[in-house]
Amino acid sequence: MKILIDINHPAHVHFFRNPARLLVNRGHEVLFTSRDKEIALELLDELGIRHKPLSVLGKRGLFSLGIELIQRDFALYRVVKDFHPDIMAAIGGTFIAHVGTLTHIPSLIFYDTENAQLQNLITYPLASCVILPRCYKSWVPQKTSIRYAGYHELSYLHPNYFIPNKDIAIANGLSTDKDTFFVRLLSWQASHDVGEQGWTLDLLRKVVAKLETHGKVIISSEAPLDEEFAPYRYQGKVSEVHHVMAYCRAFLGESATMASESAVLGIPTIYVAQTGRGYTNEQERRYGLVRNIRELKWSLIETAIEDILAKQKAHWQKVRQSLLNDTIDVADFIASTIETFPALIHENQKQQ
Repeated sequence: MKILIDINHPAHVHFFRNPARLLVNRGHEVLFTSRDKEIALELLDELGIRHKPLSVLGKRGLFSLGIELIQRDFALYRVVKDFHPDIMAAIGGTFIAHVGTLTHIPSLIFYDTENAQLQNLITYPLASCVILPRCYKSWVPQKTSIRYAGYHELSYLHPNYFIPNKDIAIANGLSTDKDTFFVRLLSWQASHDVGEQGWTLDLLRKVVAKLETHGKVIISSEAPLDEEFAPYRYQGKVSEVHHVMAYCRAFLGESATMASESAVLGIPTIYVAQTGRGYTNEQERRYGLVRNIRELKWSLIETAIEDILAKQKAHWQKVRQSLLNDTIDVADFIASTIETFPALIHENQKQQ
């Protein structure tokens, strides 16, 4: 079977790398197409994954995203006509849904972001199947969707595939003599970020000052950091950041993906953004691993930090084990869903 996987964000690289390896080991041919967004291409190259870049994320705004949509649809169409895949898969999947409709090639859309309403509106009705975590709380076409017990981040951070290495973590910035705190800031350029407001400089200053009284602070930022925060910038390899995160005392940030990554690693997380996610809500409700804060207020963040520090590290790892007991091997599920389409999908729909 020939399989095309379309990558539009750095997190998509991680999501598909283990399923792709499983598929190749089972005798299938996999082609990655990519998008120049943040560190996606750098990450693909670091991991040794061959790929075909198709577009560059433009300026923020719907008009710029609309122009890219047209250009990338056309570029993907040309690749598909040359590669002749039997099936296509992607996270979000707008481009493969459009091209799949034109070429009559099945498109499997994996997604977990409810507030990407415009994107989902122009994608879901055209997809062959939409595959969602159980916690997803927005509209999906019932006849062409299935759900599973898990999170995207378990595709690459489940212990079947990822064992943290402290030496690697230290080589990439983890402190050897005190707690380390990881902060993540976004550029707010995705289609589902339109209208979203990020952290202010004053809020970031307060977060860093508070955390520095307890340990080392590392900041990872999509957008350029103000000069005063340059000493805190993450300087390690992008492909090894999860080793660092796995040994941190806590995670704070605007990224829902990295908040969920920290949670499944057993690291207490404070997710501060105006819009939420079904998966971080579930990780707070079921396990208490995430604190979701919807108002950009320092008083709320400070209280959450103090609550986290009041609990021992062993508590969070015990809670993490409960999360793992409740969820599946997501990477194997992805590979099997692609490989057996539409059989596994029909079977799962009968069980729902």
